[in-house]
Amino acid sequence: MPRMKTYASFDEYLQDQTTKNRALIRALRKFVRTREPGLVETVKWGNGCWVRGNEPVAYVHAEPGLVQFGFFRGSSLRDPQGLLEGSGRYVRHVKLRAPSDVRKRGLGALLARAARPRSRRAG
Repeated sequence: MPRMKTYASFDEYLQDQTTKNRALIRALRKFVRTREPGLVETVKWGNGCWVRGNEPVAYVHAEPGLVQFGFFRGSSLRDPQGLLEGSGRYVRHVKLRAPSDVRKRGLGALLARAARPRSRRAG
């Protein structure tokens, strides 16, 4: 099994991505900073992540030609736009293929719900 890459910072993670995915991640980074400025960037499990305190909230996972913008507790989020994909017990994600995808209707609401403290996250 290949070893997971490690990065010292979110910036280092970003620089290791393809040119296309760097543009996507930069747009996503700006989106998160604007919508949820209290979240802190970090790297966990080889991916760029946003956390609140010790609680991981969201992540970005790069693949050829797209990035996943995922939510660690995504299965508990209300998703009226049907953006979330995945079937795991907790994690769900949205696939983004262009920087303009970051403006998808409903993505900001998902981020806001995911960023709420766990005790206030329902809905």
